[in-house]
Amino acid sequence: MASPILPGLGLGSGLDTTAIVKALVDSDKAAKQGQITRATTTTANSISGVGTLKSLLAAFNTAMKDLSSTTTPQFSGFAATSSSPTVLTATASNSAVGGTYAIKVDNIATASKVTSAAFAGGTSSAIPSGTLTIKQNGIDYNLNVEAGATLQSVRDAINADTSLKAAGFSANIITDSFGSRLVLGSTTTGTGSDISVSGIAGLEIDGTNVVGAGGAALTASSAGAIGALAQDAKFSVDGMALTSKSNTVSTAISGLTLNLLSGGPSASSTVTVAPNNDGLKASIQKFVDAYNAIANSVTALTKPSLDDDGKLTVPAKLTGDALPRSLLAAIRTPLSETGAGDKLTSLAQLGITTDQKTGALNFNTVKFTEAMSDKKLSGEVQTLFTGTNGLLERMGKAIEPYTQTGGILDQRTSTLTKTQTRLKNDQEALDRRVETLTAVLTKKYNDMDTLVGKLKATASNITSMFEALTAQQKNS
Repeated sequence: MASPILPGLGLGSGLDTTAIVKALVDSDKAAKQGQITRATTTTANSISGVGTLKSLLAAFNTAMKDLSSTTTPQFSGFAATSSSPTVLTATASNSAVGGTYAIKVDNIATASKVTSAAFAGGTSSAIPSGTLTIKQNGIDYNLNVEAGATLQSVRDAINADTSLKAAGFSANIITDSFGSRLVLGSTTTGTGSDISVSGIAGLEIDGTNVVGAGGAALTASSAGAIGALAQDAKFSVDGMALTSKSNTVSTAISGLTLNLLSGGPSASSTVTVAPNNDGLKASIQKFVDAYNAIANSVTALTKPSLDDDGKLTVPAKLTGDALPRSLLAAIRTPLSETGAGDKLTSLAQLGITTDQKTGALNFNTVKFTEAMSDKKLSGEVQTLFTGTNGLLERMGKAIEPYTQTGGILDQRTSTLTKTQTRLKNDQEALDRRVETLTAVLTKKYNDMDTLVGKLKATASNITSMFEALTAQQKNS
């Protein structure tokens, strides 16, 4: 007779005890496991979403800083163009007036550069200790030279001294056929800014004594200004002769800064100043693009989508989270605030409006051109965007609570990370519970199966005894 016990089942009971234990364990585990799995997925998505927000804000912040740069202004109302940029360049401010200026540069302003007498021993030549005094424009700068100093160590001490460095001095060593010389230079330009040195034997320099190509022939003992004394820039604007101690001239033409680069008989340039409409349009478009990029991307983090079959709704990383909405509100608020300009106080005057459906910005270039050409608002655009408490500054303040170290996003990340750690611990605890429960139930069902097996064996023995008695009775 074939055995009624199926392979893989309990040997005593014939029941699939493994499946029974698994079903009981899974039933006990299901609710808690589902809770942990959902929370883990949501937390991971939120951490990823907050990381995306940080990246978006970093990119937006960089764009705002580039647009508000003071070294390369992006919203200048006027543009100045030089016909000879190797002779000079020009930058117009918002107070500039359109026009053309003929500028001739006789010579640019120069700085003083002086040399000491030569030291035959080279850079390691011994220098007496004492106080080295460097004088320029009536100001003395003192440097303590300690015992055991060399020409090279004095050079290094000058370059390391903070007061000399702040004053624009620098030193080096030049070696010619006579030996090594200490050479001092300065960034200060203009007549009267010649350098003189005193206080240390061998390093005395009379800055008014010209040596080299422009003066006395260079000898071992020659010390003084190299080639020529410092001089002012000499130039003319529309035939009017002017001078400047600096090559950056901001007082000659109202609203215009000239940067003189070279001079000479043929060094001339025509500077044209005109409204910077094209440049302003390009800068405003950059602002609109940067704003729309972050607004659309933040919105996408909260907007659910459909799965590949187009049936089930799939939540975005931050669906239902109030953080993206508060961030968007913070960024949008400065757009509606009144600017500090005279005639130009709102973005709408420049053709910038908000799409009521998407929240993105639209830029109407036709209306912009009218504002620039007909209403003459180009001079106020810079004030609106980059002036004191301008739009870009207000934008920066609006997102600062989110981007700063320890700010809103950092706090959210910290909280989510703690939640992720807690969920990991919960999962490990549940796994331990499942393992223990599986072991307990397996033992119980194995014990039951063993008992059933014993009972079956006893029943079989009793049955065999009765069968044997019955057979004996039939044979008697």
